[in-house]
Amino acid sequence: MQANQVYALRVANLNAYYGDSHILHGVEFFARAGEVVTLLGRNGSGRTTTLRAIMGLTGRRGGTIEIGGANAAGVAPHEIARLGIGYCPEERGIFSCLSTEENLLLPPVVAEGGLSVGEIYELFPNLRERRRSPGGRLSGGEQQMLALARILRTGARTLLLDEITEGLAPVIVQALESAVMKLKERHFTIVLAEQNFGFARRVADRHYVLEHGKTVMTVAAGDVERRREELESRLGV
Repeated sequence: MQANQVYALRVANLNAYYGDSHILHGVEFFARAGEVVTLLGRNGSGRTTTLRAIMGLTGRRGGTIEIGGANAAGVAPHEIARLGIGYCPEERGIFSCLSTEENLLLPPVVAEGGLSVGEIYELFPNLRERRRSPGGRLSGGEQQMLALARILRTGARTLLLDEITEGLAPVIVQALESAVMKLKERHFTIVLAEQNFGFARRVADRHYVLEHGKTVMTVAAGDVERRREELESRLGV
């Protein structure tokens, strides 16, 4: 990292706890504006906890969390959203009794620069077709698209996406890959917590490998082939 540079997101020496359990032990990574970076690792490595800690959703936490240069380490979750960061959790949180469009309109706009409903439907044509369908009637892939689409309205320019491809058919993964690349073209910053390394390597500028709550490896996109053996060994792929 360059001295005095302002990053869209910078995390350093991040520690986090659930009750008395010490889960993160000094996670470090950064993302520049318009970059896609991934947090990779096996189950239990701390990927999801890292995203939740950034959003203030764990118990105790310590270390450095900077969002656009602003210190967010001691900031409440609802205020973190106002710093321009959006979180798409693994569990999606779709309201089954609301229509697709009602789900989409539910989150508040907290900053300028969010996508309009029309722009979101261009990004996810499936959602336009299902805009009047109850959320509970959507397929798993459509629910994942909706979960991602909701945070695009809020004005967040840095997106934390947790396991967005898990359990989805290849055609849906391809649609999500296309959406991520289009958002990157629009200068969104995206942090992906992923186990699908095939998907991750196609979209990311840089990969961070986590083990036991620590960052143990950083690999630029251009170095993936050269370090493939070490990556596969750490990820178990």
